[in-house]
Amino acid sequence: MQEINLPKVIFGTSGLGNLYVALSDEVKCAIVAESIRHSPKPAVFDSAGKYGAGLALESLGRSLAQLKVNPSDVLISNKLGWLRTALKTPEPTFEPGVWRDLKYDAVQRISYEGILECYEQGNELLGNYPAKLVSVHDPDEYLNAAKDEHEQAQRYRDILEAYRALNELKRDGKVKGIGVGSKDWRIIKKITYDIKLDWVMIANSMTVHSHPPELIEFMQELEKQGTLIINSAVFNGGFLTGSAYYNYRLTDPVKDRHLYNWRELFYGLCADYKIKPADACVAFGLNGPGVKSIALNTTNPDRVSQNVALAYLKVPTQFWKEMKQYGLVDESYASIYL
Repeated sequence: MQEINLPKVIFGTSGLGNLYVALSDEVKCAIVAESIRHSPKPAVFDSAGKYGAGLALESLGRSLAQLKVNPSDVLISNKLGWLRTALKTPEPTFEPGVWRDLKYDAVQRISYEGILECYEQGNELLGNYPAKLVSVHDPDEYLNAAKDEHEQAQRYRDILEAYRALNELKRDGKVKGIGVGSKDWRIIKKITYDIKLDWVMIANSMTVHSHPPELIEFMQELEKQGTLIINSAVFNGGFLTGSAYYNYRLTDPVKDRHLYNWRELFYGLCADYKIKPADACVAFGLNGPGVKSIALNTTNPDRVSQNVALAYLKVPTQFWKEMKQYGLVDESYASIYL
């Protein structure tokens, strides 16, 4: 395996694909420029064909070209499995209501041929900045869409075939490493039994609000194996920093009262210690076993430098003691801080 050097903060690009809000090309370019400016080389960007039906990849490649960034100064991760297609309906058919002002649709393509097609299309959209880290995107969603156990078994074989294609890309020196991006860490675990991965991206799973002991054990296993861990969506889709969305689902203050109660207690403790909730979320997410990097996304260029600084902030041990005392963090994880 070629050595993969990851900084503490890698830059998510879903905002470049118009997640929740449509950004101008100027703002997107400014976000990329700030990311380059505040990161050691190479700056690492995490993207996917699913983000805005390829718009994030296209915007990233165009911005890098406009800024005349040397290709060797960036490292792009492209999570594969969604292919840009023509838009034939009023809004895209994937993840309706989440993306804004898209001119294309996207369809899932997880197979040997499909993943190569996604890889080629992704590099076309990126231009002179081909992806050097590749993975299968949302294998959990692909498996969950199966109608029965027989179809689920077939879909898992599709995933293994997709990895056969990625391993060939790595063997041929076209990419540096292969990994996985999934919201369900249990599917990552299942894949690691069959495929040797260089890195894994855990999303929505290892956060200050949600950190099951079984996941911590799995992360410790990955650390022993030398598999790099990237932690992402450490704000649970923005909920922990004030959004109404929890893991990309719009919450109901009545039905989801438990979430709001937890957040209220969390915010109160943060205020007592003069800590921003985002600071605590990032500190927690970065200190998990084997975590090398944290992926942070923003739609505001001015937030980039703040996001990078988050990774270097120290949170007092006493804060974590009180989090434990109030039952806001699991016993099994509190020991990492105490």
